[in-house]
Amino acid sequence: MKKIGVIVMMLIASFSLSAMLNQSGNTDGDLLLGVWETGTGKARVQIKKYGSTYYGQIVWLKEPLNEEGKPKVDKNNPDETKRTQPLLGYRMLLGFEYKGNKIWENGTIYDPESGNTYNCKIEMTDNNTIDIRGYIGVSVFGRTDTWKRMQLKK
Repeated sequence: MKKIGVIVMMLIASFSLSAMLNQSGNTDGDLLLGVWETGTGKARVQIKKYGSTYYGQIVWLKEPLNEEGKPKVDKNNPDETKRTQPLLGYRMLLGFEYKGNKIWENGTIYDPESGNTYNCKIEMTDNNTIDIRGYIGVSVFGRTDTWKRMQLKK
C-alpha cells in the first residue's frame, strides 16, 4: 500500500512540474522568436517576447540611409514628435498573444511607409514562414505579407 502512495505522489509531482514549465513561457508560441525578412526584402524584423506578449523591431534595412546620407527616420508618423525617430530599432509589431495552432493575435503592425497602424494577426505556415495580416476592423478587410525566417550562420 505504501508503494502505491509513493507512486501517486510521484505522478502528482511530475504533473505539477509539467504545469509549471508550461506557465513559465515554454510554449509553442516561442516558435515566433527570431529574425524575419519582410516580403519586399526591404527590412528584417526581430521578434522577441516580453512577458506573455510578442513584439518585433526593425533590425536591418536594405536602404538604411536617406537621400542625404543620414539614417532613415519615421518621417511619415502621424505623431510629429516621433518623426525624427530612427527606423532601425523601431518596434513595428506590438502586443501579440499566442492563441495556439501557430496563430498570434490581438497585436498591431505599424507601416512606416504610410504612417498607419493596423490590427494584425500572424499565422505560421511552416517553421520558417509566417503570414502577417494587417487589417482595419475585421481581418477580411486587409492585406497579407509573407515573411521568411533568416537563418543564423553557424
